[in-house]
Amino acid sequence: MSERFGRSFVAILLIVFATGAALRSAWLTADPPTNPSVGIVWHDEGAWVHNARNRALWGTWRTDQWNPVFVAPVFTGLEYAAFRAFGVGTWQARTIPAVSGLLAVALLAVGLGTLGGPRPALIGAALLATNYAFVMWNRAALMESTMTAFIVASWAAYAFAPRRPVAGLAAGLAAALAWFTKASAAFFVAALILDALATLALSRSARLRGVIDVERPSAAAVRAAGWTLAGVAGAATVVALAFVVPHWSDYQFYNWEMSVTRKPEYTLRSMLDRASWLPIVTDFFTRMWLVTSVAALGITVIAVRWRTARPGERLLVWWVLLGLAELVVHDAGNERRYVMLIPALVAVTALVLGTRGPVGPRVEEAARFSRWAALPLVLLLAYLTTGSLLRLLSVGEIRQPVRLSAAAAALASVLVMWRWSGIWNWLSTQQVTTRAAAGLVTIAIAGDLWQYGRWAQQRTYVNYEASVALRDVLADGTLVHGKLANGLSLENRIKPIFVGRGFGNYTDRMTRDDVRYILTYIAPSVGYESQRQNPVIQDVLDAYPNRKIIMTFDVAETATGQDRAALIDKFGTAGSTHGQTTGRANH
Repeated sequence: MSERFGRSFVAILLIVFATGAALRSAWLTADPPTNPSVGIVWHDEGAWVHNARNRALWGTWRTDQWNPVFVAPVFTGLEYAAFRAFGVGTWQARTIPAVSGLLAVALLAVGLGTLGGPRPALIGAALLATNYAFVMWNRAALMESTMTAFIVASWAAYAFAPRRPVAGLAAGLAAALAWFTKASAAFFVAALILDALATLALSRSARLRGVIDVERPSAAAVRAAGWTLAGVAGAATVVALAFVVPHWSDYQFYNWEMSVTRKPEYTLRSMLDRASWLPIVTDFFTRMWLVTSVAALGITVIAVRWRTARPGERLLVWWVLLGLAELVVHDAGNERRYVMLIPALVAVTALVLGTRGPVGPRVEEAARFSRWAALPLVLLLAYLTTGSLLRLLSVGEIRQPVRLSAAAAALASVLVMWRWSGIWNWLSTQQVTTRAAAGLVTIAIAGDLWQYGRWAQQRTYVNYEASVALRDVLADGTLVHGKLANGLSLENRIKPIFVGRGFGNYTDRMTRDDVRYILTYIAPSVGYESQRQNPVIQDVLDAYPNRKIIMTFDVAETATGQDRAALIDKFGTAGSTHGQTTGRANH
């Protein structure tokens, strides 16, 4: 180990990793937070590991018409490996995202160490290891953590590639793996390809360099860009030939018909609405407001000195901007789609707080950058930072916070444009001291650990206990209708029959007399786990008017604390009604 990354660095980093591991592994069968929630839908866990569970228990990937392996083949393969190694269960399913989260912490430290040295590496690792939302998503058996880990791996390799160009191959491979973990990673694949193609174009065209006022990329950066594109193309080709093409009909349905065309509206008005919701509709940016605010400054600084910014810095900006664009196009109201932004915001924050030297670019660099070219970026970042605070004035409302935040962002942007030169002259002489950086990082970590401690004190295990209770009631291989059957399948050996609106086991949902049982919510409403405005499970219930509730379970999904599920006999022929299982004990 070099003096630059000496023993103190290693010791602190090990403490950070140990803390991150403890936060992710403690009480791993506990319910995700519900009051307040971070957006985790717990009953989705069983649905998304469905094919891996099938393979581990029954020796076949498919047992019904719900097969998310075509959405997430990499995630499914990793979950199967966990089940093979440790058995099928709740904590076993959650090991993959937990390990993914820790790998993301380590890889973020590698990338930041490449760009800024030990101080940014430690700051970034500490912030990501303890980030409350990221930790909680790392504890849920869903794809977001694993997809994000591959994105971080790709970014870290791309940041290192100018030193060792062949690392670009790893960057391209990791980006492709992120895509085949969850197609939401398409934004990052686009960002990586965009920056690599721009590097190649700028290396060949002096006219283009003059138009956008950038320096010619180094020979190493050009080779790294070539290796990166080769990595993306090579990995995508292999997966396409081995998996996509042989299963094209299923792949196209799950990744396009089900995931894209069926969900959001793509009108201009709808996208403007989703853009205005970004900092308002969830508390994602509010939870990490300090990190978001510092990252907003850092993104602006990188943009202003774009002509000399390193590939790893540029890719962080693309990561955030194209990630936000993906939210606007697809779904800004779902917190699971924001998880992919956490490492990028943390990384930019770490570079601002950890890099020695002035916060802002050199005065002459700032003078060459047009303030009007920066205006859209300044407006966006000002809206994110002001909106995530002003939403607290009327939580649950949309219109008033949007208007207040838009006005505040516009006022802040006008002020920045007016004082543009003075701001950059001042920032070019400012430096974040070690004491100031330590103070800000401590505040951010303390806030995250306080949220974690609150959850730990109030934690419950009712979802896990409901799944265990089913093991004592239903025989191995029992067919059970409903998405909630998937959610409650990890601690038993039932065979869930998933029913979605227009997909899964939809077409024969009302004629499956071979499926005796139904599992569904009865509180906060019947069919709550399905599409909220038109729960498809109601069709199944209506088709069997003699149905009978034979057992109820406490479950945890909403902030009410009164959620309940029911095991229902379609034919009303079961024996005596079982008592309710509360499952409220703290372990």
